[in-house]
Amino acid sequence: MGFWDKLMGEFIDVIEWLDDSNDTMIYRFERYNNEIKYGAKLTVRESQVAVFINEGQIADVLTPGIYELETKNLPILSTLQHWDHLFESPFKAEVYFVNTKRFVDEKWGTKNPIMLRDKEFGAVRLRSFGTYSFRITDAAKFIKEIAGTDGHFTTDEITNQLRNLIISRFTNIVGNSGIPVLDLAGNYDQLGDFVTQRIAPEFNEYGLELIRVLVENMSLPPAVEEALDKRTSMGMVGNLDEYLKYQSAESLGKGGSGSNSAMDMGMGFAVANKMANSLNTPSQSTAAAPTPPPLPEQQLWHVSIDDKASGPHDINSLNTLVADGKITGTSLVWTEGMENWQAANEVDALANIFSKPTPPPLP
Repeated sequence: MGFWDKLMGEFIDVIEWLDDSNDTMIYRFERYNNEIKYGAKLTVRESQVAVFINEGQIADVLTPGIYELETKNLPILSTLQHWDHLFESPFKAEVYFVNTKRFVDEKWGTKNPIMLRDKEFGAVRLRSFGTYSFRITDAAKFIKEIAGTDGHFTTDEITNQLRNLIISRFTNIVGNSGIPVLDLAGNYDQLGDFVTQRIAPEFNEYGLELIRVLVENMSLPPAVEEALDKRTSMGMVGNLDEYLKYQSAESLGKGGSGSNSAMDMGMGFAVANKMANSLNTPSQSTAAAPTPPPLPEQQLWHVSIDDKASGPHDINSLNTLVADGKITGTSLVWTEGMENWQAANEVDALANIFSKPTPPPLP
């Protein structure tokens, strides 16, 4: 087995990777004893980069193109290997192909409901889910920080960590947003964009770019949704009298024909009218209770105190001002309907508050 591997390795002069999966992020090109023939052809396709690792160190990162692996084309490798221009033997190095395409339709969702304080409904619980997309932008950093020596690194090995980052930041953003529950559906795009901007720097630490986070749905618990549906239905009923008549006509219209149907229809209308009258007509005890007339409005006055207008005051307030000596009969007053200010003792309605009571004659 070892002999045939070595023999086949001698004929390998094309290094390339054709990805037939949708989740492979890094693939290590396998060859016998890691030997690469001098002058071999390396093909790096679009959405790929090739990373050379020599003796555990990243020697070079090659972008899309076709390369002939010689000393003049790989100056970094020539320094590491100490090649001589006349020495054309195979060299040993590891080649990692890194997939730089977008990885789309990655799922995220809250494991447990998010507790929120809503102005209309009080404390509520919300569940949310959506998708996100990302790609590798720094192959060397991703290999150093995440992949390591994994020869076949897939998205399943990192999506759990990325999903936890999104959920944690999304929960914090929604909790501090103050958006009412019934208005969240109109802010999915804004929430997704804000989460993307907030988490992008943390993805960059892994050599990744977070392209976009999409919020697909935010839902309430089933019991709350059922109560909300009932509330919506009550608002859609409108006029209860008309609704009862319509329901009665609908139910009777689905029955049979003949005298029985006519009788049922008459009974249905009678029941509907009776229910509507009972709901719309006030009770006898309520109708019999007398309603007092409205209290008469008191006349309000403006007075001049220390050459400044004060008021409006009712008659009781004026009596208090007179008793305190703040106004006298010569003080100017005004009320609605008067053309100008007048002395208080010249106004008939106020004359009695300035007249002092006269005691009766002694017996």
